Amino acid sequence: MTLNFMIAPDFAPDRFAGWHMLNTVLQRRSGLGLHLLTPAGAREQAELLAEGKADIVYANPFDAADMIRSQGFIPFARPAQRYDEMVIASGASSGINRVEDLKPGCRIALTDNRDVKLIGLRLLEPADLTDAQIQWIDVDSYQAAARLAIKGEVEAAFFLADAYASLTRISRSQLQVLVESAIHDISHVLLAHPRLAAEVPRIAEALLSIGSQPGDADVLDALGLPAGFERMSQEQAEFMIDLMDTLLD
Repeated sequence: MTLNFMIAPDFAPDRFAGWHMLNTVLQRRSGLGLHLLTPAGAREQAELLAEGKADIVYANPFDAADMIRSQGFIPFARPAQRYDEMVIASGASSGINRVEDLKPGCRIALTDNRDVKLIGLRLLEPADLTDAQIQWIDVDSYQAAARLAIKGEVEAAFFLADAYASLTRISRSQLQVLVESAIHDISHVLLAHPRLAAEVPRIAEALLSIGSQPGDADVLDALGLPAGFERMSQEQAEFMIDLMDTLLD
């Protein structure tokens, strides 16, 4: 049996090799064939899901919420000690030094990550800005968002905190962090399609074992997840989804 293992497209490019390493280890320990899918963006990811081609998914929390409640996907793990925080940053020479400096009509660059936008809008509340008062500039990557902010073509940019940290030192030196979230309860989630319900314990056992054997640390470091993964129950997933619903209100 060969299963498709799809990774959310918001991981940093330098983590690409890490996902392939993880895929190899999971195959060896689970005894299952796994084919890694790395969609280039949210649209391609949605197409793969709509076509039923994803068996196991590493999903961002917003997508995970929909997949669990609308499609019956089964949550079974999440990164340990790693939450989906986000950063709002401006160009270092922009003169924008705090969130309150952003005014109606400002331009903000962001990728197609609904969870990042959701949290970001909450962080913009001190500036009294609503979704409709912002000129959203869509970009394909966090690197592109950084370039626009550095060049002054936008007043600010939204980043997943991990993606911001993975920017080059030169890029970060030309940016200024206005605010960073500290929610600590929202994270990416590993999900299995409901047709794989019988295989979930086997897959989860293989994943959760990574970190216990020689060489595992190299895999986790390549992923940027040094603490590895931890089990996630249906109840814990529902709690996270309820929290996200609260943020939407």
